[in-house]
Amino acid sequence: MPSTTTSKVTRWDQHGREHVVRVQKAGVQRSLVCDTCGWRKGAQFLPWLKAEEHLTGAHQATVDPTADRS
Repeated sequence: MPSTTTSKVTRWDQHGREHVVRVQKAGVQRSLVCDTCGWRKGAQFLPWLKAEEHLTGAHQATVDPTADRS
């Protein structure tokens, strides 16, 4: 059985609320799960881009907490 690893994509909306999509990897398959609304999707390619697209489209969450603030 392949090991499972998890990473996440975090964005904030214009009201300061945090939204997270978790990217779970098992073998070559990746699963996306939104902590806010429960949305789920399988994604073999570009899972982080698909996670960002969901956060932007469904939650209007576009503020990247890792962006350089200088």
